[in-house]
Amino acid sequence: SSRSGFILLELPPICNDVRQKQRLSIDTLPPEVKAPFPSDPIIPLRTKTTKEFQEDMERAVQSGDWREVREFYLTTFDSFIEINAAFKREANGLFNTTDDSGVNAKFVNAVYDALLSTPQDIQKSVLKGIINSLLREWKGPRTKDDLRAYFILVQNPQYSSTSTYVIYAHLLRQIAALSEADHHFLVYWLKKLSARRFRQLVERLLQFISTRLFPAEPDELPPLSKCSWWIPSATKVLSLFNAANSVSSPPIMPFTDFYNITLEHIDFMEEYRTWQSYGNSNRFSFCQFPFILSTVVKKAIIQKDSEQQMISQARQSLVSKVSRRQRVDMNLLFLNIKVRRAQLLSDSLDELTRKRCDLKKKLRVTFVGEAGLDMGGLTKEWFLLLVRQIFHTDYGMFTYMKDSRCHWFSSWKCDNYSEFQLVGTVSFHGAGQSRPVNCFFLLLLFHKLLTRTS
Repeated sequence: SSRSGFILLELPPICNDVRQKQRLSIDTLPPEVKAPFPSDPIIPLRTKTTKEFQEDMERAVQSGDWREVREFYLTTFDSFIEINAAFKREANGLFNTTDDSGVNAKFVNAVYDALLSTPQDIQKSVLKGIINSLLREWKGPRTKDDLRAYFILVQNPQYSSTSTYVIYAHLLRQIAALSEADHHFLVYWLKKLSARRFRQLVERLLQFISTRLFPAEPDELPPLSKCSWWIPSATKVLSLFNAANSVSSPPIMPFTDFYNITLEHIDFMEEYRTWQSYGNSNRFSFCQFPFILSTVVKKAIIQKDSEQQMISQARQSLVSKVSRRQRVDMNLLFLNIKVRRAQLLSDSLDELTRKRCDLKKKLRVTFVGEAGLDMGGLTKEWFLLLVRQIFHTDYGMFTYMKDSRCHWFSSWKCDNYSEFQLVGTVSFHGAGQSRPVNCFFLLLLFHKLLTRTS
């Protein structure tokens, strides 16, 4: 037990690799020493209904006698088998489909809604039962009854308290370590939750991540060095909720509600560099899960990455010239374009198309027939004039939607998408040079290009 009174569970590391190695080691044993896998345990029959449980609660509140309620909670959360016995609609039914978890959702909701109003010893007995269940069930292949138990346990409202975070973290680690097929089932079961309860679980996970990153008190949680797996596990489980939200039509909650604003206060560029170096390997980075990153973080990452690409491209050009002992022209460090004001759009398109290999360099603009050195002002003017012309309704590329006060793609048929590609290029340079161009527009552009009709 730590100084703050938390019980540190010493669970073995959970990962798919470990489970796979176990299977391989069994498969390589000689036939004569192989032990048969035990059949699925028979789930005991529990007949208590939602109405009977609610009547038990009413009697306990009125009389102060909690013995029957205490016995119910003590038994129900003692093991995965007992959880299924209490909440599965048919004790030994299969329910092996994504369409139906087989869980009596009304009964689960009633039991959890009442839990926080029970005496403290009952609440502690539930947590103790969950600890024993997680210690007992951590190894071996998963059955659908195990998935049902995880699905039920993750809905426990007790995890809103930081005093239960150690237990919550171990539950999340086991769920995160499930196979992709098991995650697929959980995603479709989660989408069947009511919108209110779904949101509560998402907010609980976001709060868990935020509190682990920035605890209110130094001793409130175990040292981060001893539980570095907490945040990766919680984020992976949160991704299941995001997937459930994405496959729901309409979505259960706005995608922006998955943003964790706390991440705006971490070194997210270090997160980005980690992701660039290790990709989607076992090295965790929040950039592997972009749904959790706010627009502020995404914009900053895109802008910084664009700047770095521009610098890298310019450096490569310079090194190439020097290595061949050629005279270095400082213009090769820039993407230089010359445009006529009267033909701004067509000239810009021609220049950017012709100099495609220089697109990642810093932009420098010259207006034909006008003296001046671009120290940033001419580029800014070019951006503003170009965007104004592109979005003008007379030009026909976009239509202004009064209800949303946004521009959207025009419905007119277009056989040449080069101008839309120009907008994408403008967006890229707007991000890299801190110009007031909405980078999210690039996503809309891709959407349009991918859904064009024949």
